[in-house]
Amino acid sequence: MIEELKMHYGYLFEDELLQEINQCGLFKAVPEGYTLMDIGQTISHMPLLISGALKILREDEQGDELLLYFIEQGDTCTMSISCCMGNSKSEIRAIAETAATLIMVPVEKMGEWMGKYKSWQNFILQSYHERTVELLESIDTIAFLKMDERLLKYLKDKAMVNHNDMIAVTHQDIAQDLHTSRVVISRLLKKLENDGRLKLYRNQIHLLDL
Repeated sequence: MIEELKMHYGYLFEDELLQEINQCGLFKAVPEGYTLMDIGQTISHMPLLISGALKILREDEQGDELLLYFIEQGDTCTMSISCCMGNSKSEIRAIAETAATLIMVPVEKMGEWMGKYKSWQNFILQSYHERTVELLESIDTIAFLKMDERLLKYLKDKAMVNHNDMIAVTHQDIAQDLHTSRVVISRLLKKLENDGRLKLYRNQIHLLDL
């Protein structure tokens, strides 16, 4: 497990912290669709994602779900952190969007490492920031404009100014321009391709719907 930690978190955490995570963390491999955390569940561990992706959902009184955000390798779920730190029950549902591997960190280590390791403190605060931004984007999208409409307009404008329907751009570049996550953009692009609106290539997009 230490090699996985160094590969995915070595640039964030010092060796001493990596060794502590290795000693107390639990390695977990889950299949696609697995419910890692459910609403009302008492949280004993916080997930560090090594591979795959998780989707974080909320549920209303009627049982309908709302996607809040996705997390990828190198990420954690800050809503689970909040529950861990407050010793409260989970208010979200975390489901494996793909097969995933994780390291589960015991709750009791959270506060200890916040004071002991600056890198851990920075990681937690940055995770809070990133997830908060994604939540605000979700609110804006729901309130003002569907993201697939924003994405298609962006691509049309880019094709127009470049006088070329073959657009050289990465999913990450688009995500930065539209102030959203790469995961969201990749999924919407795939949907648009399935709808016959565009064709995806490596670092290029052929826009068919001009």
